[in-house]
Amino acid sequence: MNERISDFSKAKEKYLKFIKSQEVLGEPFRDKLRQFNNFYIPISKMIYKNYLKNKKTRIIGISGGQGSGKSTISQFLKIILKVQFNLDTVVFSIDDFYKTRRERQKMSKKINHLFLTRGVPGTHDSAMLYKCLKNFKKKLFKKFLIPRFDKSIDERCLKNKWIKVLKKPDIVIFEGWCVGAIPQKKFNLKKSINELEKFEDKNLIWRKKVNKELNNMYKKIFSLIDELIFLKVPSFEHVFKWRLLQERKLKKRSKGKKVMNNKEIKKFIMYYERITRNMIKTLGPKAKILINIDAKHRLKTIKFN
Repeated sequence: MNERISDFSKAKEKYLKFIKSQEVLGEPFRDKLRQFNNFYIPISKMIYKNYLKNKKTRIIGISGGQGSGKSTISQFLKIILKVQFNLDTVVFSIDDFYKTRRERQKMSKKINHLFLTRGVPGTHDSAMLYKCLKNFKKKLFKKFLIPRFDKSIDERCLKNKWIKVLKKPDIVIFEGWCVGAIPQKKFNLKKSINELEKFEDKNLIWRKKVNKELNNMYKKIFSLIDELIFLKVPSFEHVFKWRLLQERKLKKRSKGKKVMNNKEIKKFIMYYERITRNMIKTLGPKAKILINIDAKHRLKTIKFN
């Protein structure tokens, strides 16, 4: 165990190779090495040590605003946990559990038209997500599928593209923008925080339903997380800037499929604004690990609670 914890040379080599292959350098190379030493090593050590306590599957939640780097960090940790500690790790996103467009159309007609747009609690198949996380906790493991969602067509992928979980993993990394989010007090819902709420949710039906979902099914889902890592963005204003960057990357990968323009992105993130702002205020002390991200999109500080 001590040898595994002290020598990370093989993991570092694999990490740097992955960075180059995925073109995620972004910042100076020395900063990537600093992140490896100061962030990924202590996080992976914590995960490994906690796993050794009973050697049962542990669910790690990674949460943060859009564009904060959740997906990339999840892949980095998966590499290190495998190379350094020989831990089999499954990674997936809450985004993959979005309801189909048809299901959201039904919600939009029945409850409020804003539910047609994916994003907020209530637009995920929460029953499927809860069942998925419970499957990892079962003593008698049975193979199952994790859905995939194609954002470029705003629809769930066909089953032949879903993730096959054939054996019980040691670690599950469950990432998503609202993972671990808590509901607001009802009186906090009254005041609109953007144009979307002001003009398209005048009667508060949408935001009340979203808040209720957080307080019920999503609370049950998040209770299955063993450790939560929260990537705290400097402000909500940075979310728009980083979401633009995400969309450009999506455009590159999607080979001509429709992506959002700047105006559409600005409106789109209004759906996320209320919960994101509340997470920035409340989630830091509740997370096992708090990582502050600076205005230049770099991991700045880490705190273990």
